[in-house]
Amino acid sequence: MGRHRASRMRYAGPGCFTAKYKNAMIYDLCNPYDREKFKRRVNAMYQRQNVVELSEHKPRRTTPQNSYLHLLLGMFAMETGNTLEFVKREYFKRLVNPDLFVECRHDKFLGEIEVLRSSRDLDTGEMTTAIERFRNWSLSEADIQLPAPNEQEFLDYIEREMQCRRIWL
Repeated sequence: MGRHRASRMRYAGPGCFTAKYKNAMIYDLCNPYDREKFKRRVNAMYQRQNVVELSEHKPRRTTPQNSYLHLLLGMFAMETGNTLEFVKREYFKRLVNPDLFVECRHDKFLGEIEVLRSSRDLDTGEMTTAIERFRNWSLSEADIQLPAPNEQEFLDYIEREMQCRRIWL
């Protein structure tokens, strides 16, 4: 026994978060103080031969990126007569960005199956790459020019159109 289960994180000061159980921390390895604390903690766990979980925190996609993607998918859906969900799943994820979204898993009964990763799991760099690929593909393959992030008037127009057509999207 004595093993800890994962828990939600709480802010514990600059560069650190603690979990609900004792001694769970997130360290900012750009900070020399956090680096030293991390080394001491890892060495202590190594000496005790603990079971540990190590993961890297990547910057998650931003809310503006998510809103921008939603507008691009909505415009493409309106232009092609598809639903927004279909465009996101089939064109954005499967066709244009399979390396970022399509994962193969083994199912006990079906064997190898394809599952789609959520865009929520992308970091900001991956999301930027995925959006740029989709914009480029949209223009070259579907002849639909999607707006750049700085084309605010065009984005506002798309948002208004999506509101008017939301029943069909």
